[in-house]
Amino acid sequence: MKILLDRHIPAGLAPGGAQIQVDRTLTGLAAIGVQAEYLRWWDESQQGDLIHYFGTCNNGYLEAAREARRPVIVTTLFTETCNRSKARLARQGWVTRALLALPFGDGIKQQLSWQTYHNCTHNVVGLEAERHVLREVYRVPSEQTSVVPLGLSNAYLNAGAGPRNKPCLITTGTITPRKNSVALAELAHAAQVPILFVGKPYHPDDPYWRRFEKLVDGCWVQYHPHVSSEPDMIKLLGAARGFVLMSEFENWCLSAHEAAACGLPVLLPDQNWSR
Repeated sequence: MKILLDRHIPAGLAPGGAQIQVDRTLTGLAAIGVQAEYLRWWDESQQGDLIHYFGTCNNGYLEAAREARRPVIVTTLFTETCNRSKARLARQGWVTRALLALPFGDGIKQQLSWQTYHNCTHNVVGLEAERHVLREVYRVPSEQTSVVPLGLSNAYLNAGAGPRNKPCLITTGTITPRKNSVALAELAHAAQVPILFVGKPYHPDDPYWRRFEKLVDGCWVQYHPHVSSEPDMIKLLGAARGFVLMSEFENWCLSAHEAAACGLPVLLPDQNWSR
């Protein structure tokens, strides 16, 4: 068995947890003796028995894979969808089914990403809440979905509590509106609570990054560039007094779990995943 991993967005355009999930999947497969490598779309000589697609591929992709006799497993991050209320998810499910039941527009229906969840060979998600979305909103049978949580590496699991000797909170992740980085920095100034931000912008000329950069004063708002080394990140986490997150659209926050593994108390938004 050889698995080809395909991600719909290049890592350079969207770094962060999604790419970590792909990397950890590759590492995990190798650890249990399964051959796996990244899909090289330009290499027609590349061989593989199964494609694991991260994102929501279109039906043309699935049809081409079906003709090549390659099953496609799909992993979709439902992000904010998992945090919607039961009533809102029920309404979303009703609208989805109503649109699919219309007696016209078959061509448009085939382009809807919703069809992917039914037409792929199997769905793999990281949370039971995501399986709930597939089942209740898109009517995907539970047996067509498997829950495989994204685990922490041994470096974090064995880290233990750090000295917590720095007088600041810490937050990690891309500096982006989804993380409410600017709002959190403004709160740090208003409350006079020092927060260390560890991450990077999508682009150095990003207007949102420029707004954030103006708030960095080295006192209440401290900044450390993105850290790719696990030992270095563990050292930063272990020195902080606590971890804080203001993200709107998390459905399972890897950073929060890393902080908890390092013995930090965590201050999180009131969402389904954090509860």
